[in-house]
Amino acid sequence: MDMKKFLEEQNLFRFPIGLVGCKICDSHYDSCGYDVVVFDEKLKQDQITSYGDNYVVIHHASLSEIQSKKLLQYDKLQIIHDESWDLQMLLSQINEKRSSLFVDFAKNCLIESMFCCQKTKESIQNHDQFGACWQKCASFYLSDAISSLNNQKSSSSHMLDLLRKLKPSSINEHISSVTETVGIERATHTLLQRMLKSTIGFSDLIEKNNHSKIIQKKHDFFIENSMLSDCYFYLGYVNKEIFVTIKNILNKNPELIHILKIAFDIESDSNLLLQQADLVHNSCNALLEIISRE
Repeated sequence: MDMKKFLEEQNLFRFPIGLVGCKICDSHYDSCGYDVVVFDEKLKQDQITSYGDNYVVIHHASLSEIQSKKLLQYDKLQIIHDESWDLQMLLSQINEKRSSLFVDFAKNCLIESMFCCQKTKESIQNHDQFGACWQKCASFYLSDAISSLNNQKSSSSHMLDLLRKLKPSSINEHISSVTETVGIERATHTLLQRMLKSTIGFSDLIEKNNHSKIIQKKHDFFIENSMLSDCYFYLGYVNKEIFVTIKNILNKNPELIHILKIAFDIESDSNLLLQQADLVHNSCNALLEIISRE
């Protein structure tokens, strides 16, 4: 892909620009698109567009960013345009504190996971039908934390495969808490097709930015390559990322449960949900204790 031509057509060369994501990694799939970060200091939603046979996600960012989650996404960024050298300076700063950023992000994810576990328990007590959605989010936050503690960036498409390849350790033994609660053992072609349609519907309803085209393409890649568990994990992770953006207004949108029941493939057994919440919560506590000792 002629990235410079694309950026010229988008009139983006007024700002520092870099390439991040799967395409700059050795492990990218054919279904992976291009993630372009434009440091235009704008708080705008990601823009998704197609260019030839590829899709491009344009992320808007700030050179004064302080959140570890976002800074880690810029780690190893490939600079496309940086006349002022401001972007190069940011990358140098990220590299200097890279290890602490991974730990900070992991801590944040563990705290979020425990919050979701608590929301699961409260939802069951209050007969709130979103309880199972919170539990799915708890499991995915735990996977984020484990990946980060292994100095790996979060990736919805590659995370499950990367978790499989990690060497045994006191941290990685908690991967089982993720795989036992996410639901990947349920993955079948029929279920994944149903999850896909609901995930696309959820994305179109909330994000409204053509993300559904990417979801469809990645689903098709996983299915064509018989990667059913990876597809299940990917769809669930996507739903988690969208779900947490509206977590504070769920009570205003109770009808969303109808689409999320299928999109998340949620569990209806409250006793099992409580067991899962305890399992994930215990893993989070154990990991926080490991972090505190290091």
